[in-house]
Amino acid sequence: MAIQWFPGHMHLTRKAIEERIKDIDVVIEMLDARLPGSSANPLLAELTGHKPALKVINKQDLADPTRTPLWLDWYNAKLETHAIALDASDAAPARKLIEGCRKLAPTRTGLAKPMRVLICGIPNVGKSTLINTLSDKRQAKTGDEAGVTKVEQRIVLADDFYLWDTPGMLWPRIVVDQSGDRLAASGAVGRNAYDEESVVLDLLAYLKLHYGAQLSERYKLGLEAAEIGALHDDEVLEKIARKRGAVMPGGKLNLQKASEIVLTDFRSGVLGRISLETPAEYEGWLAEAAIKEEARALKKAEMDKRKKRKAPSRERPRTPE
Repeated sequence: MAIQWFPGHMHLTRKAIEERIKDIDVVIEMLDARLPGSSANPLLAELTGHKPALKVINKQDLADPTRTPLWLDWYNAKLETHAIALDASDAAPARKLIEGCRKLAPTRTGLAKPMRVLICGIPNVGKSTLINTLSDKRQAKTGDEAGVTKVEQRIVLADDFYLWDTPGMLWPRIVVDQSGDRLAASGAVGRNAYDEESVVLDLLAYLKLHYGAQLSERYKLGLEAAEIGALHDDEVLEKIARKRGAVMPGGKLNLQKASEIVLTDFRSGVLGRISLETPAEYEGWLAEAAIKEEARALKKAEMDKRKKRKAPSRERPRTPE
């Protein structure tokens, strides 16, 4: 089942961005370094597409160090876009944000023409932590739950540099199924919007092929990477459940508890530095989604035609002369 989550406050955020963007010079979009493609909001691109964009690939300390450079190159190849990678809790690289914005809008400087920046991103991507690091004080609320920030906040980073923080926002319909699963695994989606076991099975399907050794080491499975890769996703989860004591009375495995353990380990980084997609993989998923969307649109158009043909005519009967 496709994962969707767009609560009411996100609709309000969309409206706020539409209003604010008129006076903005640069848009900063925070991305999760473990899923830099899936965490990019297509709705945000639609709302702010004409503005210079600074893509901040955040949480790089949790991501695969061999994959993050690929994403930097991918984003830096786009027009009017500059990309940097950082860890929001590190004060030194966080300051690169101001420098990056200046490069994208060099004429915006001084009190007469202050830099006006909008910072956006999916829920739980680290925006508030970054803002607190930049401003050297806790101006924004932080937390490990999706949707902590609920209202727009104005942050003054310098006399001529204003930053508007917006609540985390997803988009009304996630058409790339793989992105939905990855967003849920990262903690960007509310807990009531997905089944944890289903998300973990998808996560394990990817990890067993690309990070099998890390899985084996974390959960003491005693298997080589190739051996783990040959297992079914359910088998991997069952082995983790046994190793972690997720067993109910009667010996039945508690797969829900095992799923929660895997999600917590992935989100906290104790599984190791992991990235759930490469630019090439993500482009492939986008292409697949585009084909499905085209087929969906054609099917809808055909259904609308049938309904129109079946609908009774509303023309008044002619009266005899």
